[in-house]
Amino acid sequence: MQRRTLLASAAVLALTPLAITANPRPMIEVWKTPTCGCCKDWIRHLESEGFAVKFHDLPQARKDEQRRRLGLADKHGSCHTGLVGGYVLEGHVPTREIHRLLKEKPKALGLAVPGMPVGSPGMDGPEYGGHKDPYEVLLVQRDGSARVYQAYR
Repeated sequence: MQRRTLLASAAVLALTPLAITANPRPMIEVWKTPTCGCCKDWIRHLESEGFAVKFHDLPQARKDEQRRRLGLADKHGSCHTGLVGGYVLEGHVPTREIHRLLKEKPKALGLAVPGMPVGSPGMDGPEYGGHKDPYEVLLVQRDGSARVYQAYR
């Protein structure tokens, strides 16, 4: 009996790394400025919702260059830019929409929340006094056009 238990335990331990690597946390690469507090709060939001994050602190001009290099127009700009699964993320995009994007896999450049709407992830701390601005998460196409992917009211 002990031998069977030992063999079963060994098999479970041997397969554990496969189970862990079979479902890794999605990695989001983020470009932001070093002094932006709401960017740090957005990164914490991503991590708390199961994403792994690698970030790069850049001067504003270089961060904006990176956004343009990824194909996103200034009109969709915000304070940070991300990349996940081949999709560009701009601004305070909620994780709910990121998960949806990765599941649906639309033919698109990515998602954007232009500006910095209060109440969006990273812009929702106690310093905002519970205030929430309505905002839209845009699905941005490679040609620069966009449509509302999700509205928050």
